[in-house]
Amino acid sequence: MALRILDRFEEILITTLMALAVALIFVAVVHRFSLTFSADIVAYARKNDLPGLGDAARSTFKTINALKLTWAQEACIYLFVWMAKFGAAYGVRTGIHVGVDILVERLSPAKRRPVTILAMSGGVIFTALVTWIGTDFVWHVAKGGQTSPDLELQMWLIYLAVPLGSALMCFRFTQALWRFIKTGEVAHHDHGAVDGLEDEPLSTSPDTNSRGARP
Repeated sequence: MALRILDRFEEILITTLMALAVALIFVAVVHRFSLTFSADIVAYARKNDLPGLGDAARSTFKTINALKLTWAQEACIYLFVWMAKFGAAYGVRTGIHVGVDILVERLSPAKRRPVTILAMSGGVIFTALVTWIGTDFVWHVAKGGQTSPDLELQMWLIYLAVPLGSALMCFRFTQALWRFIKTGEVAHHDHGAVDGLEDEPLSTSPDTNSRGARP
């Protein structure tokens, strides 16, 4: 039950961050082009002696310009950073990360298993180290009181994505490792779900296809 809640929370968080970033980018682009368009209308009205149109365009320009979105770019960067960190953990869980497995697939089943365990253990160790280093970094940033230039947020809140995302990624690697040890299966992306790719075997190795999974 707890794992289901965590899985769902992970998916909702990534979707929400992506939606917010896309919506913010859209609003910022519309805002910028609206200012440019209003300024062009003012210039056109002045050139063709159209005071009514000029006054309306000038009023529109002032109204739009009153909405300051100088913070939008910074906010989008932070949203994408958080989305990327938690998206990496989601990628480990669903097997959508790019992997070079041409050598592993040519090994015999007896040799493939320890190599796969070693690779997954490396992922666990690496993400655990990033979690530890990231936590230490966030702690020192919090003590320094650094703030972001536009949003004026405490930077330790932004950098918190590193230890939290890495910790979740470490947990997902541990899950994948335990699943492989127990069942011999590794999560992988279904190529049949990608438009333009034919439904072909993932490997020419009969051992891999018989297992239904690949390292």
